[in-house]
Amino acid sequence: MKYRRLGQSDLHVSVIGIGTWQLGGEWGQTYSAEEVKAILEQASQCGINLLDTAECYGDHLSEELLGRAMAGHRDQWIVATKFGHHFNKPFDRDLRFDPSQVQQQLEASLRALQTEYIDLYQFHSGDDDIFETEGLWEMLERQKEAGKIRHLGISISSKLKDTFQVDKAAALGASAIQLVHNRLNPQSEAVFDSCIKQDLGILARVPLACGFLSGKYPQGTRFADDDVRQVWLTEELRNEQLAQVQTLHNEVPTDASMAQWALAWCLQHPAVTCVIPGCRGAEQVMANALAADLAMVRTDHPQAMASGETS
Repeated sequence: MKYRRLGQSDLHVSVIGIGTWQLGGEWGQTYSAEEVKAILEQASQCGINLLDTAECYGDHLSEELLGRAMAGHRDQWIVATKFGHHFNKPFDRDLRFDPSQVQQQLEASLRALQTEYIDLYQFHSGDDDIFETEGLWEMLERQKEAGKIRHLGISISSKLKDTFQVDKAAALGASAIQLVHNRLNPQSEAVFDSCIKQDLGILARVPLACGFLSGKYPQGTRFADDDVRQVWLTEELRNEQLAQVQTLHNEVPTDASMAQWALAWCLQHPAVTCVIPGCRGAEQVMANALAADLAMVRTDHPQAMASGETS
């Protein structure tokens, strides 16, 4: 495994992390505590140390499953979670960014994760007006001083078209940006220079484009009715992206799977600290971890050594 410093923080995270939206039950599968424990055990064996979750992956369900799986081994993990949404039922959330509501969410996340602190607490996909909610960042700073939060981050909504939140991040004390970045959506690189200038780490979410970059789904694929890809993505968009995937097979090295190549592609940019793919089970964790061996930082980039990559 390889590790990179997360922005201006003191965290050195594995370049391959674990995304855990699927544990909340919106990806066509439910998980037992034993299955989640097996995922974390495999991740630990592979040298993975970053777990990314959220308050609304289920009603703190993903966090709860992770908390049970980490019990007795909390110090082995860098845990990133988020705030600002309340899970009502599958695919239905309320926005809750009032400082008092966020403080309640923080306490609920700490209980679910069975921990006294969050390593990276992230603003979760709010618009620019919500981002400037009065008293929000001041309250979060107080929670840092209290030791409940180690570092702050901003998880950028995929719907945002401006760079306002990224450009304000460091001034608000954030250490990292999370955004959608994958071979089908390279336009996210538009904010990378700003992140480099502010010394912000980047967590690349959806690096496999909802699994499409695994290469295993043909056009016309229908997902389960309780799978977010069937509920939130139109048939037109699914087929458009799957058609794009078919044009990329010639880029994949013969000694790697398409998924491994897609993860390594994200990590080739030195601004990207870590990719956080989801996984169905322990076997996928191992396969994803192998992408670290393919990830060669672009040496022609002026910030090629900024990540502080180590083995």
